[in-house]
Amino acid sequence: MALSGAKLARDAGREFDLVVFGASGYTGRLVAAAVAQRAAADTRWAIAGRDRERLARVGEELRVEHGVTPDRIVADALDPHAMGELANRSRAVVTTVGPYARYGSALVEACASAGTDYADLTAEASWMRAMILAWHDRARERGARIVHACGFDSVPSDLGVWVLQQEAVRRYGRPCHAIVHAFGPLAGGVSGGTVASAMDQAERLSASPDARRELRDADLLAPGGTPSRDPIGPLLPMRHAGIDDWTAPYPMAASNAKIVRRTRHLLGEPWGAQVSYLERVRLATWARAAAVTVATVSVVALARLAPVRRAAAQFLPHPGDGPSVERRGRGFFRSTLAGEVAGAEQPLVVRVECALDPGYGATSRMLAEVGLHLAEDPPQSGGGVLTPAVAAGEALLERLDSTGVHFRR
Repeated sequence: MALSGAKLARDAGREFDLVVFGASGYTGRLVAAAVAQRAAADTRWAIAGRDRERLARVGEELRVEHGVTPDRIVADALDPHAMGELANRSRAVVTTVGPYARYGSALVEACASAGTDYADLTAEASWMRAMILAWHDRARERGARIVHACGFDSVPSDLGVWVLQQEAVRRYGRPCHAIVHAFGPLAGGVSGGTVASAMDQAERLSASPDARRELRDADLLAPGGTPSRDPIGPLLPMRHAGIDDWTAPYPMAASNAKIVRRTRHLLGEPWGAQVSYLERVRLATWARAAAVTVATVSVVALARLAPVRRAAAQFLPHPGDGPSVERRGRGFFRSTLAGEVAGAEQPLVVRVECALDPGYGATSRMLAEVGLHLAEDPPQSGGGVLTPAVAAGEALLERLDSTGVHFRR
């Protein structure tokens, strides 16, 4: 699609529409394949990474399997000059190079300064807060859309709430005032990159009281906004209106809820400042919910102990490794959002469904579609550190639906 106005002027002379950075890694290869399948014929795109030989192998895989030969860019995430050059060559960049607190800051700075759109897969709330404070104003001035959390964390949560509230206003003339989002059933694998990010997060939480406070702060990504009513959620199994099964704590709830809260803040609290959002995992029985509760609390506590992290690292996947094609093929996820609307007899329900491994099959398509939206579609929002719902909204819904990620109203 043709670009318009200020964005066309800003992007004049850019060599590429989109660069996939980290394409030689496990998740990056999947994102590059998703882009190869979905990019418009005239989209100019490239793959990038720090290892020339591995990048060449990915390029050959794309040629053989998808009939495309994207350009290759060798660049190191820790080299600010290389990140600056990368940002200046493309309209948009998507990156899978994490942990982002360790490897992502130079690229965000470069994109914000160059007016280049950017998307990633981070769930690292403290790092996102730092990027907001450091680069939101610069990105807004330069027209760069910096979009965090564009995978399974946190597209179903962020876009799901956006869809639910749009539907509530359409049906009832008012938004939901309380939302519960229950994940499950789901099945999928884990990659070494995800393990590395989780270990890095656990290390930061164990070493820093400030990091632990930030994890509990529902408004961490909405500085200056109206204080949130989002609950942390009890540890005990619960039942909720609109969700038939029991629920237990969901490990990614704290990160996802902060993205949802930032969307409300950026949109100007269109659904009211008092709306609450609670995220849980869905189980069939009280006993299963109780078991998951115990397991979740135990894993979180043990992961903060350095000897446990070192021991676990010997048995978990290493960076570059991940689930096999067969295991990814057995993956799927479903989640249910139930919203209470004043005056409505029953909760309003939206379901998110996908017959793909959530962390890799679905996530790679989500990030690819956000990146292609930034590269190919006319801007729907101004610049700044945004969220998937704010940056893409209805266009992302349509894109995801055509790739097998469905939001059922």
